[in-house]
Formats: sequence, structure tokens, C-alpha cells
Amino acid sequence: MKTARRILFATLAALLLGGCMKWDYGSTETFEAPARGLFVLNEGNFQYGNATLSFYDPETRRVENELFRRANGFRLGDVAQSMTVRGDVGWIVVNNSHVIFAIDLATFREVGRITNLTSPRYIHFLSDDKAYVTQLWDNRIFVVDPRRYRIMGYIECPGMTMESGSTEQMVQDGRYLYVNCWSYQNRILKIDTETDRVVDELTVGIQPVSLVMDCNRKLWTLTDGGYEGSPYGYEAPSLCRIDPETFAVERRFEFRLGSSPSAMRLNGAGDRLYWIDDDIWCMETAADRLPGQPFVRGDGTLYYGLTVDPERGDVYVADAIDYQQQGVVRRYASSGELLDRFYAGVTPGAFCWK
Repeated sequence: MKTARRILFATLAALLLGGCMKWDYGSTETFEAPARGLFVLNEGNFQYGNATLSFYDPETRRVENELFRRANGFRLGDVAQSMTVRGDVGWIVVNNSHVIFAIDLATFREVGRITNLTSPRYIHFLSDDKAYVTQLWDNRIFVVDPRRYRIMGYIECPGMTMESGSTEQMVQDGRYLYVNCWSYQNRILKIDTETDRVVDELTVGIQPVSLVMDCNRKLWTLTDGGYEGSPYGYEAPSLCRIDPETFAVERRFEFRLGSSPSAMRLNGAGDRLYWIDDDIWCMETAADRLPGQPFVRGDGTLYYGLTVDPERGDVYVADAIDYQQQGVVRRYASSGELLDRFYAGVTPGAFCWK
């Protein structure tokens, strides 16, 4: 699933920084936002500018599609990558439009934006006045001021070039922040958030795609192993447990060569891992081996994104179908029972809980 996407990025790398988005303003709608719910970020198609935002209410099972455009009167942009909630504001990272939008969670309307980013992937808040933004095709992590919506500085990442640079998901433990380096990389970086400097790095395997911290303060990363013919190498993917105190791999679980695990997430209690690998898989963090049977079988479904309700434990999985039509999100109980399904936008790939 992710291999085609990797090849697409590699082929179009030279065009990535040239992507642009024209925001044409139109009429707006007013919404009554529920106190709790699930945002679905629909990537759209690369360089088509058709990314959208959906919102799902688990109580009423009502879904609102094209939410950002309807609330703001203009389109979201090109490739919606991720979203983070901080207080009463949602921060939407739009990768190929080089922008992060801040929206009011009560009205879904824009309250500000951070621009002039290279190719933003994720935003992580250190405080109300400081956040980090990871980048694709850049050897820097951007340091931004969320209050003033401006770039304050950069963290230089060693061992990268502008062409091969890639930093992704971020997990903080005290004063240190950990970030996985995905595209043509094989490392986890450790950053001192007081000095904004990389202080250590750990080699884990080719292309770590996900990073989480469990209830026992252990880091987990999932590597996809690259792809056959990759100039960076090709190996069996792995799931690694890392002790942040020693910054060393404690345990490594190896997948079969040719598999493509991705989108690893934790449940709310932090003691159970979920990921996509054709099927949907689930494993207790205390387990001593990989699971033998999937949580939900894919049966040819193009699973593309995953999240777990931090309160109820329901598992939501996005089906991209063919990357052209509206994707479908399926909601499963923790037992694996299908509870609901709904249509989102084109290529639903990321989620964020309100």
C-alpha cells in the first residue's frame, strides 16, 4: 500500500516544492460543533488541491464532509497530512501547500495560519508559545511561535540533505523529544527541547514510519523495510521497543520480507498496539511475539489510515478504495465487531480526536 506512495514521492520530489494553492473565497456555513468527535483528514490527490476535512460524531453517527471549505469559504489545499488539537484550536498540516491552518474547534473557522514551510508533516507543541514542525525533503525541523503564527528558527538534523531529509512523528518525554526519520532514513533522533539541538540518534531499521510511547514509558517504532529496488536498501520490516532512558532497542519483532506494516497507533490505556499490514493487527505491549491472527481481515481492502478512540477503545480504519473516489471509514468495537461505516473524502489518511 505505502510502496506506491513512496515511489510517487521519489519520482515527483523535484516538483514537490513547486506545489502551490490558490485560495478562492466563497460563501460559508455555520455549524453547531459537538463537544467530542473525530476529525478525518482526506489527503486528496497530489497536486490536485482537493484535500478535505470531515467530522464524525460517534454519538449520533452523523458525518459532515467538506467541513473546512463549508466553514471557511475556501478549499483546504493540497495533501492534508495531519492534525493536532491544542486547547480549543485545531492545527491542520497541509503538506504540499506548505501551510498549517489553525481553526476554532467550536466553529471550524480559521483563526490563523503558519506559512512558508517546506513540506510540513506534523506539529508538536512544547508550550503555547513554541512548537516543532517536522518536514519532508528538508534537513531541518522548524521551530514556530503558534501565538504569532511565525517561524522562529530551525533544528539542523545531522546525516541528512535537503533532498533526503525527512522527519515525521514526535513523542516527548520530559525535556527530550524523539522523532522518527522515515524517507530513505533509518534513525530515531533525540532532541533537547531546552536547547533545540539533536543530542543523540539511534539506528532502528530502514524507514521507521510510526512512533508512539506506551503506558510504561517505552517507545515503539515500526519500520517498513523500504522497497525492492530502493537505492537505500530493502529488508524485512520490524517492530522495535526502545528504552528512552538508555536510548537502546530492548526488543525487536521481525515481519516477513515483503510485508508493509504502517499506521501504528496505541489505545487510550497505552497497553495495546494496532497497525495496518493488509489486515488490521493488534498486539499487547507486554506480548513476547507478533500476533498470529489479525484483529480484522482486509480481504483486499485498501486500508490506509487508523485510529483508536482513546475513551471507548473503538478502532477506526480508513479505506482509500482506489484513491479517486470518496473513501470509507469503518468503525469496529474492541472485540472486532463492525459498528458503523461512513463515507469521507478522497484518500482518508489521518485522524484527530476532539
